[in-house]
Amino acid sequence: MNFQITVQPSGRVFSVERDETLLGAAIRGGIGLPYGCKDGACGSCKSKLLDGRVIHGAHQAKTLTPEEEAAGFVLTCCATPQTDCTLEARTVPGAGEFPVLKLPSRVISIEKPSADVAVLRLQLPATQNFQFRAGQYVEFILRDGARRSYSMANAPHNLGTPAAVELHIRHMPGGKFTDHVFSAMKEKDILRMEGPFGSFFLREDSDKPIVLLASGTGFAPIKAIIERMQHLGLTRPTTLYWGCRSKADLYLHEWAVQAAAQSSWLRYVPVLSEPKPEDQWTGRTGFVHQVVMADQADLSGHQVYACGAPVMVDSAKADFVAQCGLPADEFFADSFTSEADKLSA
Repeated sequence: MNFQITVQPSGRVFSVERDETLLGAAIRGGIGLPYGCKDGACGSCKSKLLDGRVIHGAHQAKTLTPEEEAAGFVLTCCATPQTDCTLEARTVPGAGEFPVLKLPSRVISIEKPSADVAVLRLQLPATQNFQFRAGQYVEFILRDGARRSYSMANAPHNLGTPAAVELHIRHMPGGKFTDHVFSAMKEKDILRMEGPFGSFFLREDSDKPIVLLASGTGFAPIKAIIERMQHLGLTRPTTLYWGCRSKADLYLHEWAVQAAAQSSWLRYVPVLSEPKPEDQWTGRTGFVHQVVMADQADLSGHQVYACGAPVMVDSAKADFVAQCGLPADEFFADSFTSEADKLSA
């Protein structure tokens, strides 16, 4: 049995097959609902159920509290409808613009700019027109069917010849995929992937100043967004804050310095939380979102794009909204939730 889902206020309607999640059906139908992880871990897909009934699959308790569920909120990524439903959700122009494809990719190069970060370049098949928006991600499909998600770090116009996507992968010791990347992966290996996914990308219809906020390899989709802005010739005042533990973790520091030097509208502020003596660091220190607040106490007229560890993303949203006047709907985020994070929740 199929159920009809109506999205308000857009009035878009889509069909959900038996045992399919609301979000899965929306992606399949090209409906641009907001979402991030697709695993019930980040909360980006949280929407209001105005009518109908759903049941939730596994998700993190903090992502949808019992109080929120009682108030009618649902996580579309793990909610399966039991009746026709009406959802209240702001659709995201462009989120469903490009078809989701399953495709092979070939490893062109593996570089390690720091001890625990690998930069992969993966050649795309010439026979498939893989399109995406800067900031979106792909999922690797492993041999056992497990999936791992990574954001594209280059913008669509910057794929090179042959066309290839760039990914930044941090080694998680014991990780099923990252252990393989850092120990056995070699050039010309073939990886299966699917995408594009995600609603984390630049809202190009706004002219508000921007704060780009990254921690660790959360820099990857932020880099793609900067490339996109440069390509479009945008001049919205933009500040990039990149937080890492030590200087070595700023694995593309020179790229960011150069990007800011080339673009008068872009300012770059690296922040270290635990600088080492040998770093001889004279720059900003502390928690990266608190450095933003020290610099920009009033964010009421800004947009914020935050990507990285869930604790950073969650803290930034809560503090920016409560203390800096940022409208909650102008905070766009992609939490890098690891498999270990999901198991420990």
